[in-house]
Amino acid sequence: MRNQILVLSILSLFFYNNQVQAQYASTKIKTKHQRYTDSLKQVEYKYLFPFLGQGAYTKGFDIPYPAGAMANYMWIDQRLIIDNLQLGLKTDNLDIPLTPVDFIEFGENTNTSYTFNVRPDIWVLPFLNVYGIFGYGKSHTEVNLVAPIELKSVVDQGISTVGVGILGAAGIGPIWVSVDANWTWNKPDLLDEPVSVNVLGLRFGNTFVFKNKPESNIALWTGGMRIVMGAETRGEIKLIDALPTETWDRRDQIVEEYNIWYDELTPAKKALVDNTAIPEIIDRLEAADGDSIIRYGIDKRAKEEWNVLFGIQYQYNKHWMLRSEAGLIGDRKSFLLSLNYRFLL
Repeated sequence: MRNQILVLSILSLFFYNNQVQAQYASTKIKTKHQRYTDSLKQVEYKYLFPFLGQGAYTKGFDIPYPAGAMANYMWIDQRLIIDNLQLGLKTDNLDIPLTPVDFIEFGENTNTSYTFNVRPDIWVLPFLNVYGIFGYGKSHTEVNLVAPIELKSVVDQGISTVGVGILGAAGIGPIWVSVDANWTWNKPDLLDEPVSVNVLGLRFGNTFVFKNKPESNIALWTGGMRIVMGAETRGEIKLIDALPTETWDRRDQIVEEYNIWYDELTPAKKALVDNTAIPEIIDRLEAADGDSIIRYGIDKRAKEEWNVLFGIQYQYNKHWMLRSEAGLIGDRKSFLLSLNYRFLL
């Protein structure tokens, strides 16, 4: 008898992670648990979910309680690729729309996020789970410009998340396998539109049942997770909020570096720069005008779509489960801590 698998989902340029846990039905047990399996065949299942639940018990399968509510804490750190930057500016006297600034080059960009979320779920069939995701968290994003000037932008903001997902789970001999897909919409405070994130997770694991308590077990697993984020992002932010204190402290140096770079341009390239919001932004920086509104548009993606996961779960009984999962291999690092309660429905 083996039950209980975890599935994790994640977010974002401004993202954080959400997950689902699942158990799969199995009749492959050790002799010492035969009495427990025989008792399953005698169960009269009177509950609505999962459909085909009675048939599963009649054949001696152990299935999870169909409904659950999961509370999750998730931390994640990853590298980002940013392309197609557009900038605009809004002040009391100016209103410059978004224009491409292809001459700006980026260095290493990072996002660190954490979230608390709740995930209600239900097993529609013994092997098929559907779930929702509702959460709120914080995001810290660092964007580094390396040309024409060296400049770092740091943005901290809150993010709300909603989403849906579907999970399939099965046993292959002593090994269980799960495939999970979910779609979340994540609304950072400073963006005009939510950021969509699609997650695909694949996990393989084994569950070790306690000798004298077949409803309790410890599960171990490994797997991989792929994240694809909505590319286009548009928003507005005050200049004072976009630049850290260290940048304001050396604004004179930054302005001087920009002027040296600009003076060395050809007339054609100067005309290109002049048709963007960059000169006015530099002027606002020099004047220490932190109330100016920077408009921005970018295309972004995770530096690596896939990373490798390792996880462990302790099931106290069919009601309560505690689990943890970490992403340790790959550019993206993550940590999950989760408590799940399940019940009959």
